[in-house]
Amino acid sequence: MKKQVILTILFDYYGELLTLKQRNYFKDYYFENYSLSEIAENYGISRNAVHKQLKIIEEKLMYYESVLALSEKSKLLDKLADKINDENLKKQIKDIL
Repeated sequence: MKKQVILTILFDYYGELLTLKQRNYFKDYYFENYSLSEIAENYGISRNAVHKQLKIIEEKLMYYESVLALSEKSKLLDKLADKINDENLKKQIKDIL
């Protein structure tokens, strides 16, 4: 899987653990496709500072997943839910995930 896809999935799980500024930088870069220069200009910081923050964010997201493994557990539970024959129970489990 591409790094960008992995990071956006992890952001869905752990984004609230980041600071507001980090969430904004991440969203601008990965969701809005802003360049480092555009983000730097919008926030009045250097391009290098944005780059450094994005690296810190990536490391944090990967660390959170290595410790908590919420994304991986969710994938496993989703696969198990697919094996359940009771459609009502399967739907309830999928709604939780």
